[in-house]
Amino acid sequence: MSQVRRQLARPRPSWGWQDDAACRGEDLVLFFGPDGERQPERDVRERKAKAICAGCPVRNECLDYALSRPEKYGTWGGLNEDERASERRRRMRRAASAGITAA
Repeated sequence: MSQVRRQLARPRPSWGWQDDAACRGEDLVLFFGPDGERQPERDVRERKAKAICAGCPVRNECLDYALSRPEKYGTWGGLNEDERASERRRRMRRAASAGITAA
């Protein structure tokens, strides 16, 4: 008998929020950076991307999407890769804490 490997069922993403994104029509390099980018240039680029994200009406949806996947690269919802990893850990701790207090 062959074994069937089950895959984690992720909800299919809803892309409708992207229609209202402040970054729509912007150059993708601003949010994902070019190959070989040096840290000073990356800092400037990320500040510009985050400024666009700051006024975005769908910032929370974008961040939630990136955290649920998880997106490994780029600026999503105003956070870069390292910031999203920290946010993901914070949310996991908060969820675990809520689970303990609810028991």
